[in-house]
Amino acid sequence: MSLKVFCSVLAVLVWAAAVCSSAELRDENLVLNIPSGYKVDYQVRQGNMLLTEMVPRHQSVKNWTEMVTINTHFGLRNISPESCKAKIQQWWDASCKGSQFAPVTKGKENGYSFALWLSVCPLNPSTGKPEYTWFKAIQGNDSFYVVQKAFKFNPSEEQITQWTAFFRSIKVCDSRLKDRPCPKVLK
Repeated sequence: MSLKVFCSVLAVLVWAAAVCSSAELRDENLVLNIPSGYKVDYQVRQGNMLLTEMVPRHQSVKNWTEMVTINTHFGLRNISPESCKAKIQQWWDASCKGSQFAPVTKGKENGYSFALWLSVCPLNPSTGKPEYTWFKAIQGNDSFYVVQKAFKFNPSEEQITQWTAFFRSIKVCDSRLKDRPCPKVLK
């Protein structure tokens, strides 16, 4: 399958499960805005997974205090957001003593099942700092998507409000389905 890694049009990133062009999104796509003040600092495709990491412009993936991570698992259709959440919590429990989890919401958006939750590691053993990470998992028809926002500190109420709006804006669309249309993009 041919895939352009990503398209960027007027600060909108689209990770496509099929073909992505600057004029029209085709097939199933994860659509989200690049957070203001952020840059894509690392991206790699390994097999059927595309990993993208974004950090504030003055940081890097090797030295960050905040990061947005996007995992697109092409062709993965047989996992639910809830089972993904359970696996991540299991891993988090094993790697961080005293970890905590808080479900935020779950349901359907644009016809796709999703779950949003917060995981907290009071003291990450690899960094010596706390880690607060929000996860949004979305089960597409073609692929599975996980978007994370991590802080190596306790975020402020203003940051929580900002990032809650960010997670609400993340959508999956499919040009093949009339009830799940993709947004129009400008050339």
